[in-house]
Amino acid sequence: MLLGNKIKSLRDEQGILQRQVAAYLEIDTPMFSKIERGDGRAKRCQVIQMATYFKVDGKEMLTLWLADKILSDLEGEEDLKLTAIETAKNELMDVNR
Repeated sequence: MLLGNKIKSLRDEQGILQRQVAAYLEIDTPMFSKIERGDGRAKRCQVIQMATYFKVDGKEMLTLWLADKILSDLEGEEDLKLTAIETAKNELMDVNR
């Protein structure tokens, strides 16, 4: 829900309605509302479009989108999720050396 919170915050700051963003993304307002609430997932291209629309850093928006995907996949794995994240981090660090 990190991305959803960011989108809501940006909309509120800029005084933009959900239906305006939905129209820009060429999706219906209920679908956009689900994305903002975290009940639906935006596509990667939609995240990039929203970054352009709100005039914010695309990498930041994509980072929040990816973090949401990771957190969703780890849901219910309370005993293992931190170890899994640490293992993945270590693997990424090894690949980047």
